[in-house]
Amino acid sequence: MFTGLIKETGKIKKIIDKGRDREIEIQCLKILRDLHIGDSISVNGICITVKSRTSEGFTCDISFGTLNTTSLKYLNTGDMVNLENSLTPHDKLGGHFVSGHVDCTGKVLKISRIGRSYLTELELPSDIRDFVALKGSIAIDGISLTISEVKGESFSVVIIPYTYQNTNLSSRKPGDVVNIEVDMLARYIVNFLRVRQIGNINSQELKDKILKEKLEKHGFTK
Repeated sequence: MFTGLIKETGKIKKIIDKGRDREIEIQCLKILRDLHIGDSISVNGICITVKSRTSEGFTCDISFGTLNTTSLKYLNTGDMVNLENSLTPHDKLGGHFVSGHVDCTGKVLKISRIGRSYLTELELPSDIRDFVALKGSIAIDGISLTISEVKGESFSVVIIPYTYQNTNLSSRKPGDVVNIEVDMLARYIVNFLRVRQIGNINSQELKDKILKEKLEKHGFTK
């Protein structure tokens, strides 16, 4: 479990193909102080297990399943990645709960500088539209962000200067593919509604149900 608050950006030092899988070596510094073999670590929002470590970085294995469903397949030597070690009971939860299980990938559509911040528009895949809401939380490459706008096929987030300067978002450009994880609470709520056979959270059936409950609560119906 993670918070979506990036601790450090690391550099891809080596990529080794191993059949359908890969081994990657990441050069970093700060996050190594409390990193051990077997630990879980978030790399661009993906929960990965540390295979080995040195004084200059660590290595981990990437399975074919992860390569097929995330942006890690596009990594090249020299690329910068967002790193976060796993949440402990003593940590502050400054972002939101991030599992490190990526839901899908999406493309960066547009980046606009507004003042000192950056408005970033991203592709909104149809599979996650029900989970994306205005002012809701979302993880982009492992970064906890707040959704500032939702359109039909895209959504936007505002990147403040600190986040821009201390994550790999500073090197992102339109056309780049990023990892997306929806808010965990949104996922459970939507799933609950689907189980209850209310497939669309904006359906007239749900609106009628909510209205009926309010009328009953205030004594307008028996």
